[in-house]
Amino acid sequence: MASNLLRNQLLRKNVARSTLSRIQARASSNVNYQYVPGGPILRGGVNDPTPFPTPSRSHGSHHWAFERLLSAALVPLTGAAFVTSGTPYPILDGILGVSLIIHSHIGFDSAVVDYLHTRKFPILGQIVKWGLRVATAGVLVGVYQFNTNDIGLTELIRRVWIA
Repeated sequence: MASNLLRNQLLRKNVARSTLSRIQARASSNVNYQYVPGGPILRGGVNDPTPFPTPSRSHGSHHWAFERLLSAALVPLTGAAFVTSGTPYPILDGILGVSLIIHSHIGFDSAVVDYLHTRKFPILGQIVKWGLRVATAGVLVGVYQFNTNDIGLTELIRRVWIA
């Protein structure tokens, strides 16, 4: 039993030595690749660092501030819709409808960016991103039609609350 283990280890070492010698021979014959322990280092390919945009203190803060202001503004807008339900306020309906849709779009877009990043999912990420944009535009048109040709959001809230 011990002799079989010893023979297997020697065979593995011989295979490793022959593989290493083939790699070294191939690396020395090719000028572009220089052999180093661990593998060749490729220049101008996958080993290059990722270029990052120049850092800016204000770039991300504008998005963050807008999202927080919009979320905070939805509280009094929804309260105003409850208080004024039953009276026609088309401006309040329009502002509430657009704010809710933009708030939802930002949330879904964050999920798409986090979980379906185009670097990892180049095709599916683009499809979902554009699908979200088309769906958001469609919902904006639908809410506009509902507010102008039907009862409006504040009346809808009143009817749902009473029902």
